Amino acid sequence: MKIGYARVNTEEQNLDRQIDILKQVSCDRSYEEIIFGLKKERPELTKMLDQLRTGDVVIIAELTRLSRSFKDLFSLVAQIEEKGSNIKSIKESWVDATTAQRKLMFTIFAGISQFERDLISQRTIEGLNAARALGKKGGRPKVNDKEIKRLR
Repeated sequence: MKIGYARVNTEEQNLDRQIDILKQVSCDRSYEEIIFGLKKERPELTKMLDQLRTGDVVIIAELTRLSRSFKDLFSLVAQIEEKGSNIKSIKESWVDATTAQRKLMFTIFAGISQFERDLISQRTIEGLNAARALGKKGGRPKVNDKEIKRLR
């Protein structure tokens, strides 16, 4: 059975694109939720994992909808495999654990993907530190009380 999973972070975002993708690949059932991806408690994901059976394939539109971290991704994949099921991403074709060769590719590319995220984070921190050293402050500019009164 093909089981789809779709998630967005906020009410302002919309699941339609992911749902359309899951329909295109003929998922037999889909689980959808609006919840921040780093939260440990994701009720629909938990429900889906609990209902997986041997031979099921979890289909996701893209990797970021399932997991935001390398560690969490591997934990979820391990849980899926413990049920005798597999996982497949439509956007990232390397996220496919349906054969031994694809599992190897998944492991390699997931590691590279995590490495890339870590580099981006490192560069961001370095950039912020460099800006601070030059006396620049990040964030929104402050509005003085006089301006707030005028606007009201």
